[in-house]
Amino acid sequence: MIELRPFDSLGGENHGWLDAKHHFSFAGYHDPARVHWGNLRVWNDDTIAPKTGFPPHPHRDMEIVTYVREGAITHQDNLGNQGRTEAGDVQVMSAGTGIRHSEYNMEDVITKIFQIWIIPTRQGEQPSWGSRPFPKGDRTGQFVTLASGYEGDGDALPIRTDARVVAASLKAGDTAEYPLGAARKGYLVPATGKVRIDEVTVNARDGAAISDLEVLRVTALEDSEIVLVDAA
Repeated sequence: MIELRPFDSLGGENHGWLDAKHHFSFAGYHDPARVHWGNLRVWNDDTIAPKTGFPPHPHRDMEIVTYVREGAITHQDNLGNQGRTEAGDVQVMSAGTGIRHSEYNMEDVITKIFQIWIIPTRQGEQPSWGSRPFPKGDRTGQFVTLASGYEGDGDALPIRTDARVVAASLKAGDTAEYPLGAARKGYLVPATGKVRIDEVTVNARDGAAISDLEVLRVTALEDSEIVLVDAA
């Protein structure tokens, strides 16, 4: 089953410095039909103005994955971690027993991110943060795992939950497959481009909630950059 969630149907608010769109209930937006998808709790589509950002604030018991689509985001936390994550790259924060952090767009251009929150299945652990590059050339025509709760997923950033975050870059006409499994839930968003799943067309920044599908086949109708969460 593919449930299309068009970009225009998303909740959110434009704060001036931040134009936020929410695929799931978040902040002042609440839709009882869009609270979570399996253990995927939040997928925010944020556009952040230059030289602005989120001042220090706390989190706990959440796996927070930030996928940078344009520009760069600079992270700093009370553990002493600091780093700048550029477009196409990923950072992961395991909030664990509690962490306080800030995220700023220190660039001279707009930064666009997907921020994804996944409910952890391991709790009571110390917080952590990490970031790494994922060259887009490595995921041309195929899904590459960016963050994973499973051993054996190579260089993927670790998360403390039964889930994966994967991405692919597809040329128009290319098809990529991902072995989702009928018992799992997938949530796919094209960062750019347009794709087709079965007979459903998914435009840039639309969401596709996927269930009861053994193998996910995605065909690019345009050159596309797609991000998928494989959730429990």
